Amino acid sequence: MRLLRTPDERFENLPGFPFAPHYATVGDEIRVHYLDEGPADAEVVVLLHGEPSWSYLYRTMLPALVDAGLRVVAPDLVGFGRSDKPADRADCSYARHVAWMRELLVDRLNLTRATLFGQDWGGLIGLRVVTGSPERFARVVVANTGLPTGDQRMSEAFTAWQTYARTSPTFPVGRIVAGGCAEPLAEDVVAAYDAPFPDDSYKEAARIFPSLVPTTPDDPAAPDNRAAWEVLRAWHRPLLCAFSDRDPITAGGDRPFRELVPGAVGQPHTTIEGGGHFLQEDRGPELARVVIDFVRRT
Repeated sequence: MRLLRTPDERFENLPGFPFAPHYATVGDEIRVHYLDEGPADAEVVVLLHGEPSWSYLYRTMLPALVDAGLRVVAPDLVGFGRSDKPADRADCSYARHVAWMRELLVDRLNLTRATLFGQDWGGLIGLRVVTGSPERFARVVVANTGLPTGDQRMSEAFTAWQTYARTSPTFPVGRIVAGGCAEPLAEDVVAAYDAPFPDDSYKEAARIFPSLVPTTPDDPAAPDNRAAWEVLRAWHRPLLCAFSDRDPITAGGDRPFRELVPGAVGQPHTTIEGGGHFLQEDRGPELARVVIDFVRRT
């Protein structure tokens, strides 16, 4: 696998992002970046981002979580942020991304009694890690995400997004993130989302991710996601939904979790008002408070 590595200077002086980088090696010598803030012996919250964002998305949540006494681990998925980027989109698969993130969180960082917070692909990958190593996780928060099996019909808007990401001559990551927010983003914040990608050759994972979502029953990832749902149907540890009210892509996506996961019964599921798809950008501190209260209560 040929890998690209974004030069460190691309990440200098990003607004609101003073956090020190940490690295681990997974798979075939792939360097994965993660943030690790707060006391090493504290209860840990794993913040998993989606596509095409990176751990920068969590910059306004991190301080509140750490101030509450929690340890926060926020990785960059392979192909995003400071993590190495496959130069060929054919080297990216759903299964590989799950394996890489599992290796980081379980084998390298040896996390236990962790709380997963997953949004967008952070849920698609994170829930597979949870259901593959359930003994490592104490609770789960899902936000604007899902775990599709290909048995449900996807919207025309989503299939159009798949086609655009795969074939568009340009793929302006910062503008794409801004378009998924309810509130306007400052130009330097838009630039921060562009920082991991010096040119289009670094965007192969970002471009193929939408096409990795299972949209047909015979998708290669469909059996593994069905198996993950069987684990979730027997999951009695706490699971909380915190979806936003202004994301047409995932609207209603909380319903399967609330109806099918035993650990979701009786939880104070919440709707984050005024949040777009990237609700961490729109309502980060409020979302952090939801996570803090959930951890403390359970």
